[in-house]
Amino acid sequence: MTKLFNDKNFWKTAIKLSIPVALQNLLTSSFTLADTLLVSSLGTVALSSVGMMGQWAWLMNMILIGFCSATTVFISQFWGVKDLKKIRRISGISIIFALSVALLFTVVSLAIPQGVVRIFNSDKEVISAGAQYLRFVAFSYIPVALTNILAAILRAVENVKLPMYVSGFTTLLNIFLDYSMIFGKFGFSKLGIRGAALATVISAWLGVVLIIAVSIIQKNILIGKFRQFFSFSKQELTAYLTKAWPVVLNEGMWGAGTFVYNIVFGNMGYEYFSALTIVRSFENISFVLFLGLGSAASVMIGKSIGQGKIERGLLDSKRFMIIIPTLAVIISALIVIFRGQLISIFNMGNNISNTTLSTAMTIMAIYAVAFTFRTMPYLEVVAIFRSGGDTITGAKYELFCLWALSVPATVIAVYFFKVPFVVAFAIMYIFEDIPKNILCMRFYLTKKWIKPVTDEGIRGLEEYKKRKVGEK
Repeated sequence: MTKLFNDKNFWKTAIKLSIPVALQNLLTSSFTLADTLLVSSLGTVALSSVGMMGQWAWLMNMILIGFCSATTVFISQFWGVKDLKKIRRISGISIIFALSVALLFTVVSLAIPQGVVRIFNSDKEVISAGAQYLRFVAFSYIPVALTNILAAILRAVENVKLPMYVSGFTTLLNIFLDYSMIFGKFGFSKLGIRGAALATVISAWLGVVLIIAVSIIQKNILIGKFRQFFSFSKQELTAYLTKAWPVVLNEGMWGAGTFVYNIVFGNMGYEYFSALTIVRSFENISFVLFLGLGSAASVMIGKSIGQGKIERGLLDSKRFMIIIPTLAVIISALIVIFRGQLISIFNMGNNISNTTLSTAMTIMAIYAVAFTFRTMPYLEVVAIFRSGGDTITGAKYELFCLWALSVPATVIAVYFFKVPFVVAFAIMYIFEDIPKNILCMRFYLTKKWIKPVTDEGIRGLEEYKKRKVGEK
């Protein structure tokens, strides 16, 4: 074990890549947490409405993550051999798809805002507040999509600081604007829930402007002639889609599955959904370290495999397979111990119902127990399998466990057996995470996920296989 981790270069690279990404996601999650905290002072209905619309935006983000992951598969491996031309063409393809997804969600949100809210809850107050919020916040979807894809490109070429700094600026700006526009401070009008939406829109657009402006100064990978990004060939587009469609389908269908959960939970009562909104605010923060480590693992493993250094890629994957569950157990214990203090933050104005607070206490404990079981498949599917070039197998496992096991079990438990909210919440985790852990671990051990997209990687894999045959 000591020999496995006695590698200064590994730790130096892992820390360099993971900490900025973790900080960026911490800032982004703090952005959401601050939004939720300030909106909670407006009452349970407002909190529930914003939480539901957050899940609508989350569905869009899951699809975008699919394209970001596919982009990372190619760019991290092309970065290993410094093929800048192909990196820019893949970037152009990614930008087109990301904008298309964001435009679709924007149009639907503006055309039928009440219809979107009604998916989650039929309460008139919730529909009115949610539609009011959605009409404004929909204008943030395009800049959010651009920020996500540009940040993914930068991280894949090991430029992790720029996205982090931009997230820091937009988070602080959003908190300031949230406070000012919700409550009418510093010369702003008192806009309530609309103020929260407008603050998000302004912060999101300024984030895109900052990334592009700093990139021009740095002259980084994002800056080049138009044709360098959008003169990709049909063959390159086909290769991208071949790798991208399983990832996008995976993230999109996983997001759709979670969307179904939200519909089920939302229709069990807006007080319960408010509890879920509180827990998810902390869920995002508790997961930030693993997003950073997963991003580092993806770049490091993908870069090694792209260079044909198969043993190095395998060794790094093994290291992350030990580091991540160890940290997950520690964080799980901290969540259980401090959940009371964390949840009480949301009731500083005494506007949150006792049902919401007691439910949040229970489901946060359930989430803490499930936390380790959720981090392992995330590492394997997103960071290891995809960076190795296999975007299909992980998608199969995730969609099977979600749609064939967890979603049916949760729906049946709620609508046929009429189980309480907290029981339904636990069933969701049990039927998804336990079988997924077993399937992913078995496939990881086969090493069949190593599927390079570069010529150097393909040659390296052939040589690796020959050496293994010779050793036998």
